[in-house]
Parts: sequence; C-alpha cells; structure tokens
Amino acid sequence: MAARAAAGATVLVLSLWGAVVDSQNITARIGEPLVLNCKGASKKLPQQLEWKLGDSGDSVARILPNGSLLLPAVGVQDEGTFRCRAMSRSGKEIKSNYRVQVYKIPGKPEITDPALELTAGVPNKVGTCVSSGGYPAGTLTWHLDGKPLISDGKGISIKEETRRHPETGLFTIQSELMVTPVLGGAPHPTFSCSLSLGPPRRRILHTAPIKPNVWEVVPLEIRLVVEPEGGAVAPGGTVTLTCEAPVQPPPQIHWIKDGMPLPLPRSPVLRLQEVGPQDQGTYSCVATYPTHGSQESLAVSVSINDTGEEGPTAGSVGGTGLGALALALGILGGLGTAAIIIGLIVWQRRRHRGEKRKTPENQEEEEERAELNQAEEPEVAEGSPGGP
Repeated sequence: MAARAAAGATVLVLSLWGAVVDSQNITARIGEPLVLNCKGASKKLPQQLEWKLGDSGDSVARILPNGSLLLPAVGVQDEGTFRCRAMSRSGKEIKSNYRVQVYKIPGKPEITDPALELTAGVPNKVGTCVSSGGYPAGTLTWHLDGKPLISDGKGISIKEETRRHPETGLFTIQSELMVTPVLGGAPHPTFSCSLSLGPPRRRILHTAPIKPNVWEVVPLEIRLVVEPEGGAVAPGGTVTLTCEAPVQPPPQIHWIKDGMPLPLPRSPVLRLQEVGPQDQGTYSCVATYPTHGSQESLAVSVSINDTGEEGPTAGSVGGTGLGALALALGILGGLGTAAIIIGLIVWQRRRHRGEKRKTPENQEEEEERAELNQAEEPEVAEGSPGGP
C-alpha cells in the first residue's frame, strides 16, 4: 500500500509501483553513508512523495527535509532498487529509480600452511589460499610460474569452499591446492594465488609467492639381516634381527610378524631371546621416512631347529629311535664292507693256488723240449760236408 508525505509529515513507503520512468545505477561501499535524491520533490513543506526501499525491505533509512533518502551505513541488505515518486507543485508526477550495488574490497589473499618441500611422483598439498571479508565473493586462482592452474583430477587438484557471515553477509573463500610434481621437473617451482573481484569494482589482488623445494624419491633398499643365518635356532636360543636402511637421518622402524604389526618400541634391532614355538614365523621390518614414505623389507623366517638332544617328543622320530635307526644302518654298512673284503681275500688265494699248479707242467715241457734239441744236434753234425 502506498503512503504519501503530506501536511509536513514524511513517511517511508514499502510498496510496488508500475513502470519506471527514469533509472540510475549507484555503487556504494559497505559501511559508508549514501544519499538518494528524489527528483521533482518540493524543497518546501508540505511534500508529496513516496520512497520504496531496497528489494529486501530491510534497509535502515530516513527521509531528509528536502525529500532525499539517507542510508547512514550501507550494508549488504541495501543492495537492490530504490524508487521515489514525487508530485511537483505544478501537479506533475516524477518517478526516480536507483539500482544500488554494494561492495567491499577485502585485503590481499594469503596462502596459509605453505609447503616448504614437495615430493616428486606423489600428491602434495601446496597450501590453502584464503580471502575473507569481501563482497561480492570474487574468484581465487592458483598460478604455477605465472601460469593459471586448472584442476584436472590427476596431477592438479583444487578444492574450493565459500562461507558467508550470518550477520554481515560478507564472504570468506578458500582454495586448497594439491599437485603431483613430475620426476625431473623444476626443483624450485613458484606458486601464487590471486583474487579476482567482479563488478562493481573490478580488480585483481595477488598473494606473495612461495617456492617449495621438490625432492625426488630415491628407492631405498631396506635389508633385514638375521643372526644366526637362516633364522633356525635351538629351543631356548637367541635370534637377532637387524633392519638396515641406508638413509640419514635414520628412519622410524617398526616390525611385522606374519603380516601383523608388533606392538614393540621402534628400533632397528629386534632380539628374540629364549626362542620358543610362539616365536616361530615370518618377520619383516618397515622403514618410514618423511620424504620417502614407507618401505617394507623382504621377509625372513624364524624357526626352531630340534637337534634330538632334548629326547624324543610325541609324534616325532627322535632320541633313541633315531639312534637305533642309525645303529642299524651302521651295522648293515659294516657287514657289506666285510663281505666285500672277504670276497677279495678268497679270490686272491684261489688265483695264487692256480699259478702254483701250472708251474710243474711248464717245467716238464721245458725238459722235453731240451731233450729233443739235444737229439737233433748230432744228426745235423753227421750230414754236414765239412766233417773229418
């Protein structure tokens, strides 16, 4: 419902009117006063005019004696359209329309929790860019070596958040940057963040740059040494496991048995004393270093070596049973060896007797051959022409 200021009284009217005859765009800084003139209003009383306050209807304002509208401290609630309708003394109706935009320029954005070091090949948080106390909100943009970054879900990830103060209506925006530096890339990249403000006051505000160092992870060779070698020990013995990591400062070491972490103090040496069945299993160590992450060693086995000195145990072959088996095998081996030796002796004796039997026969043959040779010699002599 429209109300008019008449008979020296001025009234604020919150009503909708018809078409706008004249309009003007006004920009106002939040917190400062603003005066809107009502065109055509008589400067003397009585006045005939109407004011419709901003779109929200929550504006705090008063009409001055000359018919102008005063906003003592512009706020977010004053953004919108203000209308005035006045009746001149000549009876001419004049309408005024003001489209008010409010703004507040925040301070320069800042990078909170800036990273000092980044690790190549893995995601790293560079920092969080924050701008607070501005209106409108504006837009934050990350830059790498002066070039804007766009989130691609792979090597670059940007997470944004916008909050609005419940009383003042001012904005706080923040942008968190995660990057995965490539291997062999720049060792000292330059990151920065900028805030872009839209109308009515366009401008760009920049943060101070940051230059974190990029480390390239060198694979660590974690070595687990077990003493005694092989990890087998007699019941009640001692096994020493040593986790060797060639990096300085030394990493944090924790131990794993059969795939489960052991609740032990972090130490590179694990000594198992008075080893029993409960200590048998597979052991490994995990070295954790801030710039290298965690790496697990190859596993080694710890077992009990039963030498039989403790006597037989149920369900196993050992003690006197094992000794009897060894004794039987020894006897059988000895009998076999003796049989071979006896066989050789008998064979040699038989051979020797055979040679003795052949000797007389050879002597008789030699004597017969000698007699035949003697009988042939005279016959040859008698038949020779050179005889007497």
